[in-house]
Amino acid sequence: MRYLPLTDTDRAEMLGVVGAASIEDLFVDVPAGARLAGPVDLPAHAGELAVERALGAMAALNRAAGAGPFFCGAGAYRHHTPASVDHIIQRSEFLTSYTPYQPEISQGTLQTLFEFQTQVAALTGLDVANASMYDGSTACAEAVLMAHRVTRRKGAVLSGGLHPHYAAATHTLAHSAGVVTRRLSAAVDDEAAVVEAIDADTACVVVQNPNVFGTVSDLAAIAQAAHAAGALMVVVTTEAVAFGLLKSPGEMGADIAVAEGQSIGNGLNFGGPYVGLFAAREALVRQMPGRLCGETVDAAGERGFVLTLSTREQHIRRDKATSNICTNSGLCALAFTIHASLLGGVGLASLAGLNHARGRALASALGAIDGVEILTPRMFNEVAVRLPKAAAAVVDALAARGVIAGVPFSRLDPAAGLDDVLLACATEMTTFEDIAALADALCTELAR
Repeated sequence: MRYLPLTDTDRAEMLGVVGAASIEDLFVDVPAGARLAGPVDLPAHAGELAVERALGAMAALNRAAGAGPFFCGAGAYRHHTPASVDHIIQRSEFLTSYTPYQPEISQGTLQTLFEFQTQVAALTGLDVANASMYDGSTACAEAVLMAHRVTRRKGAVLSGGLHPHYAAATHTLAHSAGVVTRRLSAAVDDEAAVVEAIDADTACVVVQNPNVFGTVSDLAAIAQAAHAAGALMVVVTTEAVAFGLLKSPGEMGADIAVAEGQSIGNGLNFGGPYVGLFAAREALVRQMPGRLCGETVDAAGERGFVLTLSTREQHIRRDKATSNICTNSGLCALAFTIHASLLGGVGLASLAGLNHARGRALASALGAIDGVEILTPRMFNEVAVRLPKAAAAVVDALAARGVIAGVPFSRLDPAAGLDDVLLACATEMTTFEDIAALADALCTELAR
């Protein structure tokens, strides 16, 4: 009875205290249709060794991204992470540290957060960055709420190139605050539609670069139109390596930039945990969500670091709070900072250039296949292609041959009517042999 310490006498005593005749009485308010008719479909009990074997067999059903040709992107990217990153983040002072509310004993953690913020501000081309968010999608949602607080308007225009999951997360959070999100139809390039959708009630426009279809755009015209209407422009980036090659959001007129930082220092991790990046113009700093780490001096005049401008208590004031996120993805942010520091500006630019070259090679190989249409006009390392068959079926067929061809767009947005569109991505981890294997397998499948 190692994990079941209560006796029948204990249970009877507890029921007596709460005034219930039986355990079943505790569930009378749950509708009968919502209850299970019996126990869940699991063994009643098993020994530790048996459980390990069962879970190990389940885990073995997964296929590692490195097990063969792999072309998935769509918001989560396979990149090389140096062994030194994992070595450093597993040091006990980083791996087990708690939130740095006491600066006198948290200088190491606070300094890494300060360095992280400095890197994010430099990459996004904006004045100030916070000490990370949970992930890119929730950072996007927080940006829309921030724009609402700044402009006092209740409308948000979401580009048709915004990742559908980001759009869904944003709608979920924004509608509870009374913000109406208007998501445009999925489109490879919708600059004109975004500009046309801006009106007097628009708090912000949300655009992604590169967008979910892999299209790279100069967003200056959208920024100009948004600012002329008194709205803000929020730029989303899901592939952080692109910062090494593309014009920064700040250079294109962004007021707020958010991104998923997973590509730098963090593995795929079956979808998480990841790290959200958030930066803005300095004039908006007091409306930023999350933590902000600042540099100061101590009583002796020595350099030091503190959490500044807002406290944890500010973020738990419910409807009166600037934001109700009062933590950060600290270990993932540290991994990002370590990897970015190892790369440096020159290294990141070189890595981005390599990704672009591999992406172009992938697009060239796919575009040479009969029946395949390249949809992405300007790409970084990801491309959308139209197939003569349903993309999901093609992906399944190629997976049976050991090639993971990418992500069917229908998996991200089943209602978009783009069942024949496949998103394929190549990074520095993709070899030319991988690309040839994909092209051969796709040719064979389409000829069937």
